[in-house]
Parts: sequence; C-alpha cells; structure tokens
Amino acid sequence: MAILRIALPVPKRQLFDYRIDGESPAIGCRVIVPFGPRTLVGIIWEIAEQSQWPEDKLKAVTQVLDDKPVFSATLIHLCQWLASYYKHPIGDVVQTALPVALRKGAANQAKAIDHWCLSEAGQTIDSSELSRAPKQQALLAQLRRDSLTKSTANQDFGPAAVKGLLTKGLIEVIAKSHTTDEPWVSKIIIGEKPQANVQQALAISSIEAKLGEFACFLLEGITGSGKTEVYLQAIESVLLRGQQVLILVPEIGLTPQTVSRFKQRFGIEVGVLHSALNDTERLQVWQQSALGQLGIIIGTRSAIFTPMLKPGLLIVDEEHDASYKQQDGLRYHARDLAVMRAHKEQIPLVLGTATPALETLNNALSGKYQHLHLPVRAGNAVVAKQQVFDIRQQPLEFGLAKGMLERTALHLKQGSQVMLFINRRGYAPALLCHSCGHVEQCHSCNKPFTLHKSLYKLQCHHCAAAKGIPKRCANCQSSELGSQGVGTEQLEQGLAEYFPNYKSVRIDSDTTRGKNKLDTMLNQINNNEFQLLIGTQILSKGHHFPNVTLVIILDVDGALFSADYRAAEHLAQLITQLAGRAGRAEKPGEMWLQTHDPAHPLLQDLINNGYGHFARYALLERQHANLPPYSFQALFKAQALSARDAHEFLQQVADHFIGAEGVMCLGPIPALMEKRQGQYRMQLLLQSNQRGLLQQALNQYISSVEALPLATKVRWSLDVDPQDFS
Repeated sequence: MAILRIALPVPKRQLFDYRIDGESPAIGCRVIVPFGPRTLVGIIWEIAEQSQWPEDKLKAVTQVLDDKPVFSATLIHLCQWLASYYKHPIGDVVQTALPVALRKGAANQAKAIDHWCLSEAGQTIDSSELSRAPKQQALLAQLRRDSLTKSTANQDFGPAAVKGLLTKGLIEVIAKSHTTDEPWVSKIIIGEKPQANVQQALAISSIEAKLGEFACFLLEGITGSGKTEVYLQAIESVLLRGQQVLILVPEIGLTPQTVSRFKQRFGIEVGVLHSALNDTERLQVWQQSALGQLGIIIGTRSAIFTPMLKPGLLIVDEEHDASYKQQDGLRYHARDLAVMRAHKEQIPLVLGTATPALETLNNALSGKYQHLHLPVRAGNAVVAKQQVFDIRQQPLEFGLAKGMLERTALHLKQGSQVMLFINRRGYAPALLCHSCGHVEQCHSCNKPFTLHKSLYKLQCHHCAAAKGIPKRCANCQSSELGSQGVGTEQLEQGLAEYFPNYKSVRIDSDTTRGKNKLDTMLNQINNNEFQLLIGTQILSKGHHFPNVTLVIILDVDGALFSADYRAAEHLAQLITQLAGRAGRAEKPGEMWLQTHDPAHPLLQDLINNGYGHFARYALLERQHANLPPYSFQALFKAQALSARDAHEFLQQVADHFIGAEGVMCLGPIPALMEKRQGQYRMQLLLQSNQRGLLQQALNQYISSVEALPLATKVRWSLDVDPQDFS
C-alpha cells in the first residue's frame, strides 16, 4: 500500500496523506479524495512508504482522474518555489496553476469545440456582395482559409458580423477537436518582414546566440522603436528549430491586432489565453501547448503556467506593467516567475519595454540581465516633443487651458487626431453643495461619490456603491448642487460642444465594458472615424495610432505628491508611454503636460533627459532611502469592521518579528485608503537589506501568526514584494 501526499485547495500550508490500494499513480496526477463532508480534486505531490498517521486513520483515494501527470516536473518545481517564496498554501498554488476545467475534475482529454465554418452557400457566394459589410466580408475571407472557434470569431470580428453571416445562411457550426495530423513546423510560411536596423539586428543576434541556454535580456526600446519586430525575428529562429514560444502581454494589450500580426508573419495557428475564453477553450489551448501542437502561445498573466513540450523562448512584453502582479490570493509576479521558469527550462527570456521597472533596470545595470537598447524609432518616425504648460492663474474650460484648446484646433485642422488623457472616469470626482460645502460621500469608504451624469447616478469607485443624484443637499437642503473637478465624461461633453465638426470617442472602463467594445473602438480610431480621443490609462497601453500628433495630459499634479514611493516611477512610465502614442508615423508629434508646478524636478528631468535618465536618478534616490530594489519588503495587511481589531492583530504580528535578525518593522499604520467597503484597513511593513533574512523570518513566524486568536476575527494577507500600498 502506497501513501499519497496530496496538495488540496484548502488554506493549509501542508500536504494531506491518503492511502491507495494497488498500483500508485505518478506524481502530478489528479485524484478525487474525501475531505470532511466534501470531496475535493487534488494533485499527487509526493509518494511515501509510510505516514505520520496510523494506517487505520488514513482515508482512501476515491478516484484517480489521470493516467499521465497533468503537471510536468518544471511546473511542479515552479509551484514549490511559489509556495515557498510567497508563503502561500501549496494547494492554492496548484489551483492557480491549473486550468479551471481541470480544477473541477474534467477529463484531461481533447474535447470537440464548436467552430464556425462556411456553409455550402458561403463557399459559393461572391465576397463582393458583402462590400457594404466589411466585417462580414473579412470574416468570410478568413473562414475560406480556416474555421474559427466561436470565441475567436467574436473576438476578432465582433458578434454582429457573426450574426450577419449566420442570418444570411453563409456559415454553420461544426464540432472540431485538435489533432496532430500535420506538425505546425511544416506549415510555417514566413511572411514579408522589414529590414532590421543596426540596433534591432544587434538585439536579434544577441537573443539568437543564447538559444538553448538560460539568459535574461532587458530589451529597452523607446516607444515605436520596433521591439515587436525584434520579437518576431527572434521567434522565427526558435520556430524553425521546432521549439515553442510563450509570450506574455498585459490584459489590455491582448487585442486581435496583436495576435493577427503573429499569425500573418508565420502562417501558423497561435494559441491565445485570455479572460474572454470559456473553460473548455482555455483547456484546449493548454492541452495543445502541452502536446507540442502549438508553436506560439500568447496570453495574459496566468498564461505563465502553460506547459510546453519543447520550450524555446519566453517573452514578457511591457514588463513594467502593474497587471503582471496578482493583487489577491496568490500574490505572485508573472515577470519574476518567468525568470524562474526560463532558468528551469534553460531557455532565454526577453523582457521588453520602453519604461523598465526600476527593479528590472537595476538587474540590467548590475549585469544580472543583458541590456539591449533600441534608442531610435523605426522607419522615419521621430520622437514626440514633450513640453509642460503652466496653468497657474489660467481659466480652464472643462479642465483645458485656452492655449491647449488652440493647439488642439490647429492639429485638427491639419487632419490629425488628438489624444487627451485624464485618469478619472465619470463626469466629476465629487458633488458639492455651493451653500454649505457638503460633499456627498460613500459612508462605507469615507470617500466622495463620483458623479456619472449620463447614467444619472453617484457611484463610489472603490466599493461600487451607487445612488441617484440628489436634488437637494443632505446637510442644508439647498438645491445649489454642483460638480467639482473634471472626469472623462465632462471632457467629452465639453469638447463635443467646443469642436462640433469633429467626432470624439471616450475610452474608459465605463465605455469599454462588453465583448469586443475596445477592439471596435480601436479599429474605428485607426480608420480615422474619430478625431478626438479621450480616455484613461487604457489609452496608454501600447496601441498604435499613426494619425495621432498631439497628446495632452490634463493634470499630472496628483501623482507628484503621493505617499506611495512608487508613484513617481509610475507617473514617469505613464507620461513616456502616452508620449509614445504621438508621431508614430510620418507626421511629427508633440505632447503637453498641464501642471501647476512646471518647475518640478521630476517633470523637468523627464521632458529634457528622457525616461532612462529619470530612472537612473530614481534608482539613486531609492539607494539613499534604502528602498527596493536595494532592500526587500513583505507587507501584512489586515481589515476588520473595527479599526482596533485590525491594528491589534498587526501589533501582535509585529511583536513576533521585532527580534528577527536584520528585519525592520514599520507599523502598524492605516493603509493609504483607510476604509473600504465598511472595513478599516491597516498595514505592517517588514523590510530587510537581505532577501534571505526576510524569508528566514517569514518561515520562522508565519505559523505563529496563523495561530493568533485574532487571525480568525480579521481578514489578513501577506504580500511579498508588494507593489500596491493603497
């Protein structure tokens, strides 16, 4: 009789022993086991000859789900590292790494998935008959080449185009499973590619020289410098060796245009993993990759767990992006996990960005990573000129100074597009009583409600509480209520009235909800259907707008005085990324920053010397302040209905760590946002100059923290290498 040590999805930092009669399955296989009154799906993590528990106390495995392991040795190693480094229960780690379908006990066998294909009528129709419906025409052309899954068709062409062809009887559904009839290597057809410039060629050859061994590259290229072309040409060498490539992109950057560029270059199927896929579709991509049936896999943060039969290259695009850090549950950083995976697989890793995170830049400057530079824009494009605009003592119309309205008018008359950025959705960030000064507040968060005029409601952007717009002040009953501040909705309305002959589009989380909304808007922008582009951070995420020649940031001052030491870095990245949206083609571009503090050293350094100089100076500041990457942090967070309970719990945690060697405790203190959803939030920061000493202290005391009486009365978490202090 063998003893199976199972990783189960429960919040316990341990494995659970079960017995199995007969032949033992392999490590990495799934089993169903009884756990109290429930049955759970777990993973065999270890096999032992005996248990610490008496034999008659051990429960038997109910069912073995797999003949072969669903977890490779590499993924098992990564999960063990994640559990150890982030101090997270191994069962939860395993659940995070598995596709949802496998977590629920689904068979790890290929399932047929519904695909759209052409009907008999669709095969014979003349596509020119659909000239008045270009999306339907494009979908028809694609289906003449190959069938598409329902989600891919919706994602790439939109539900309206699919419905249109279905109504006309031109398409039909077939169930299709992935097969291994013909290897993807034999299908590769290298599409037309531009001649690499000198810097691109050096980067490509450096990556190719390290194929087959571990190396980590920071590809630092200014916006529009052709980083994607470097990826494509490096990928070509990997694919021709019969090896696979995994590419991570931020969620907002995973557009059909991104995927189609890879498909068009190589002529092979690209596996895509994102939140819009259903469980079966995600599982199919996971299985195809594990069997080596896909050459390229592109996905968001969790795609880092995708198994590959023949791994050849890992790429993390926009490596600085905050979305790579999970903010709940297993708080891992996909970029750091990519480094560990590339090392374990002995393959190169490319971290690409125009604005490297300071941790990544420090690793490159210290020689841990190889530093590749792309200092000039590809083709004839020139870098947008950045300038500050002093708005002190200037009248503002819907957040814009008169000078900026004049610049906007000039660019619009030249047939260009103008992008206006304000990081506040809604009409205004507050509703104020002119008589008594009362501000309508969310009592669960102690923060002002945001006014959404078009929806006729007030909404809290922290807990989503909402109510109708009041007609009178709750404090003095006055009817003189007015908005305070500017949001995207107000800016859109003001520009529509000021420039009635030009069309505007607002891109924020209110307007991009729903499948394909963002993709549709991006296509309309590139077709020049809109001339004024208004939005939040969604606009800064690597989109290519060749006709944008002017970018205006309405208010940069808020981030200059934040209590978060990372705020300056994030602001510099945002400004640089936004500047990269202007002048990406033949037309020169310019960027203006509206500010009340035009002489601020951060702004002056950024616009005169660029992000590279700013980042190196910021590293020097961090070094003098002994902040990451020159020290290492772990953040305990606690929240409770009573501020006293949260504070007392963290004080008890601090009492454990006060004597730990080389570890400094800061707190407990209130979080930057002290109250949210009716709960008071406190934080305790642990910091050490040595990562090993911090890890040692966490290992020593984490069990004691879990055993504290208050640990069950407050909601608490541990975040190793925290990025967010809000």
